[in-house]
Amino acid sequence: MKKIFLPLLLLSALKLSAQDVEKIHRKAILIDTHNDIISNELITGNDAGKLQTTGNFDLVRAKTGGLDVQVFSIWCGDQYGNGTAYAYANREIDSLQALINRNPDKMMLVTNAKELKKAVKQKKLAAMVGVEGGHMIEDRLDYIDSLVKRGMCYLTLTWNNSTSWATSARDETLHGDTLQHKGLTELGKQIIHKLNDAGVMIDLSHPGEQTFKDVMAITTKPVIASHSCVYALNPHRRNLKDYQLKAIADNGGVVFINFYSGFIDSTYESKHAAFMARHKPQFDSLRVIYKDYDLASIRLNELNKGEADQLRPPLSMLIKHIDYMVKMMGADHVGIGSDFDGAESYPLGLDSVTDYYKITAELVKIGYSKKDIEKILGGNFIRVLKANKGK
Repeated sequence: MKKIFLPLLLLSALKLSAQDVEKIHRKAILIDTHNDIISNELITGNDAGKLQTTGNFDLVRAKTGGLDVQVFSIWCGDQYGNGTAYAYANREIDSLQALINRNPDKMMLVTNAKELKKAVKQKKLAAMVGVEGGHMIEDRLDYIDSLVKRGMCYLTLTWNNSTSWATSARDETLHGDTLQHKGLTELGKQIIHKLNDAGVMIDLSHPGEQTFKDVMAITTKPVIASHSCVYALNPHRRNLKDYQLKAIADNGGVVFINFYSGFIDSTYESKHAAFMARHKPQFDSLRVIYKDYDLASIRLNELNKGEADQLRPPLSMLIKHIDYMVKMMGADHVGIGSDFDGAESYPLGLDSVTDYYKITAELVKIGYSKKDIEKILGGNFIRVLKANKGK
């Protein structure tokens, strides 16, 4: 752990300007391991290659924010299952490929660290594929091979819904007494070995604690949590407990911090529930339009921005989660996984991909070294990607 704690007087004496922070930010390879824009594009029809007035991501704003690598989430809800989920995953990958094909001068698909660095050198956004939800492999090992050929760099073992072979954090917490099994089944263990052999990073952001323990007992490669926060600061079932953070660090893995207000601030969910109750008729109308709960929630916040902004935690609360992880795990095991375009609320000041530099500025302010900031912004992802891919 190589964190530097500087006295306030010394920090003041450094007198780092905005230009100094910008230099640190631009020098780093900035990698975000989780963004849901592709799912949203299929619903809204918006073109993420052009500047948008809604949402958190497009290629124009990504360039402004200094984003070098984006892992695009390939996701579908639990209404998709055997016979439909795998096809929907491929439809989303097709959508990502179409975005790349429309913007060959701005982005390229990459699958390993060598290709990633080539894209960065060419000043193109390196686009990667992260599959969020094990139900999209439909209990078939050969579908893992097919998704790897299409670029899959990580598989989130479950989404909120469990699979036949692994249980989710939501189900283990809320439905533990009625589950037919808890953790990994024999098929689940086969899938872990298959992912290790295929060089696919195992993502533990959504699985339950028993699944987590079962994975950590058998994985031969470093794991990740692509978009998670700290349970000790906010006891949400989706956040990671101290023993989980330590286990991931001991394994050589990385936890990528989620920006969602509900995972950062323990008071957010109750405030948001009251907000939703006040705007139920409007929300119900938006559900009819968008068909998707999360996208309707995002749009509701946009339409009531002044009121919704009052619910958002300060940026300092997100920084506390990062700092807690670094103290618990070391700076080699923390990264950025925003969950942009996948939630209705983020800390004040983090409105889009243009705002990553604010995190850099806050880390500089509290005394983080340039080296450790570079690790957190992207270096740690490259290391764990190499450890899984072997190149």
